[in-house]
Amino acid sequence: MRKVIAATLIAASLMLSACNTVKGLGRDIESVGEAGDKAI
Repeated sequence: MRKVIAATLIAASLMLSACNTVKGLGRDIESVGEAGDKAI
């Protein structure tokens, strides 16, 4: 039972960290696009 709980917690933490990474990547891409618009 403890192994199942530990595996679930690890999986949940990985999913949350991946979600934050995708959000950060989206923000970076958006900022590059805005910088390109200002340069033109």
